[in-house]
Amino acid sequence: MRMKRVQRPLLAVLVAASLLALATPRAAHAFLSDDEARKAIIELRQRVEINRQAAEAGIAKAAEPLQDLSEGQATTRRSLLDLANQIEQLRGEVARLRGQNEQLVREVSELQRQQKDVQLGLDERLRKVEPLKVSLDGQEFLATPAEKRDFDAAMETLRQGDFPVAAQAFAGFLRRHAGSGYTAAALYWLGNAEYANRAYKEAMDTHRNLVRQFPNHPRVPEAHLAVANSQMELKDTRAARRTLEDLVKAYPQSEAAEAARERLSRLR
Repeated sequence: MRMKRVQRPLLAVLVAASLLALATPRAAHAFLSDDEARKAIIELRQRVEINRQAAEAGIAKAAEPLQDLSEGQATTRRSLLDLANQIEQLRGEVARLRGQNEQLVREVSELQRQQKDVQLGLDERLRKVEPLKVSLDGQEFLATPAEKRDFDAAMETLRQGDFPVAAQAFAGFLRRHAGSGYTAAALYWLGNAEYANRAYKEAMDTHRNLVRQFPNHPRVPEAHLAVANSQMELKDTRAARRTLEDLVKAYPQSEAAEAARERLSRLR
């Protein structure tokens, strides 16, 4: 539009000059010769062409920023579109990674739960078989949880006064746990349970087994005294006196020896 506005005045001048030359040749001839007129027309046409070229050059130069702006806008739009696509791809990747992370968290949680269950199960199995340190009758030894459980159960039955069941419990313990650190104590309390059941012969045999197998056990003096008690219940006073005398001679400082001396004084 601007170029058209620039060209119109120049064309009007050229047309006006041509019409003037054709319409009034005589007047033109009066002022200029034919050569001069042609020269003037040529110069006019050259000026018109120069103006036209200058106008077109100005228009082109003025249009360059607009073209650059248009191209810049297109480039910007393409860049923004590419950026939007990249952002969308990143969002998808983040969503995918988030899903994988959640799945991994669930799997790790499940593995931890399973590991905890396995560890608890292992600890429980170890507790069932791992030896425990036991202190009983002034002696220390190792025993399995099963040994401790069975011995404690038999002792509880004895404390409750259920002597027949207690005798069965101690006898069962000795069968199941041969060589246990509880054996000496189990023999002693089995003999006491049998005595309470009036099974005097069985009680004597049990206490004698204790003395024979564990001569240095702290319960041995009491086992001798228990044998003497059974002998007295069986009316074997002579044997009872001999057992009490042996007890006093072998373990003079024991509490059992004190009780033996008292009973000897009653037998005389």
